[in-house]
Amino acid sequence: MHKEILEQVYSVSDFNKNGHLLIEKLTSHLEDKINAKSRNAINWNEPEQELEFWKDFLINGDQIDLFQEITKRTTYIHHPNYLGHQVSPPAPITALTSLISSLLNNGTAVYEMGMASNAIERIVMEIICNKIGYDTDSSGFLTSGGTLANLTALLSARKAITKIDIWNKGTQNQLGIMVSEEAHYCVDRAARIMGLGNQGIIKVPVTNEFRMNTELLEVKFKEAKEKGIEIFAIVGSAPSTATGIFDDLDVIGKFAEKQKIWFHVDGAHGGAGIFSKKYRHTLKGIERADSVVIDGHKMMMMPALTTALLFKNEVNAKATFSQKADYLLSDSEHEDWYNSGKRTFECTKNMMSIHWFTLLKLYGEEVFDANVTQLYDMGTNFAKLIEEEPNFELALHPMSNIVCFRYCKPGLNTKTLNELNIKIRQALLEDGEFYIVQTKLKGIHYMRITVMNPFTTTQNFKSLIEKIKNLVIKI
Repeated sequence: MHKEILEQVYSVSDFNKNGHLLIEKLTSHLEDKINAKSRNAINWNEPEQELEFWKDFLINGDQIDLFQEITKRTTYIHHPNYLGHQVSPPAPITALTSLISSLLNNGTAVYEMGMASNAIERIVMEIICNKIGYDTDSSGFLTSGGTLANLTALLSARKAITKIDIWNKGTQNQLGIMVSEEAHYCVDRAARIMGLGNQGIIKVPVTNEFRMNTELLEVKFKEAKEKGIEIFAIVGSAPSTATGIFDDLDVIGKFAEKQKIWFHVDGAHGGAGIFSKKYRHTLKGIERADSVVIDGHKMMMMPALTTALLFKNEVNAKATFSQKADYLLSDSEHEDWYNSGKRTFECTKNMMSIHWFTLLKLYGEEVFDANVTQLYDMGTNFAKLIEEEPNFELALHPMSNIVCFRYCKPGLNTKTLNELNIKIRQALLEDGEFYIVQTKLKGIHYMRITVMNPFTTTQNFKSLIEKIKNLVIKI
């Protein structure tokens, strides 16, 4: 009986049949969503109701409908009205590279298990390092998401800068990092995982434009030093997730060089701008960074999760985790770039490098230039439309494809306006035609869009604005 079940699971003919069925359904899904043939970007359902549906489906649902139901009961990232979280509508070819990775299931921690993917990853890292402006001493690797990459980078910084061997002897003194108060929460989380605590996270206030106030760097550094805190790193946001605003990386880099501390750039969202001729300027100074994070699943049309962590000096990447696993990783007198498990948290890492390599092979670097430039341009276009509306206002002028705005009904105080904008966003969610998110900046509640779909047009923006006006009347 066991053998019969396993033979069914591994049936080649069933795989072929189900594969064709799924490709047909996904092709239909793509055609429908990219061309906005169906109205909604999301079919909203309350969490408890969704949970009950799937409980029942597990027992009573028809297996023929499984693919269809999963596809239907989701958020349509390929729909032009999707303006929500910073998740890319993946290029269709990457669905096929994902299929290769899933079926072959080659981990890439050791060369013997990931020959092709390790070699491919090395090539991709060389290309990205070159675009950043690094020399031949640089390199990097891919890992599963910006959160893990940022943590790894800060561990590398601690290893390189601090005077005590914390990896082997533990923490002996209070360490700290400097970061913008608008930085992504994962930087704060990484610092806490490393045991820095509240006192070790030195938050630098932002300017009225929501950039790190670099005029305060010397003051904050001196204050920390007087408290006995050893600052070993400073993090620049490229950009901040909430606002889409880039810190002045050039100034921060010079400060780090002066103080002899590590400079890390969290470019999870905007680091892809190194490929954009028009918007490369937003990353001025990135070449000064000791490490850089860039997500492939944000602005580079890849499925989650795949993140590049780049180092100006590859020696730092290899020194982060000094630990021996005789059964897995042997000692080597040479560079040993092909055993990535020595440099990452992950022992089993999927073949994510083939997403990057395939896009480069089929379309060239120009595809990343085209995508970033188009999305940033559309962010500017949306901001212009908001500025033309009498009852709308921007939080600030965008530097990327992230735009924060709110509806401002005359005569209402801040508290009431906050409540109104929260209600508008919730009404949009339940209506489903558009999907946008929200944020709070200095106590003011804003609706927030991120233009992730290159097929989103000005007409989509105008329809969203009209939708909001109509909802306000009902609220």
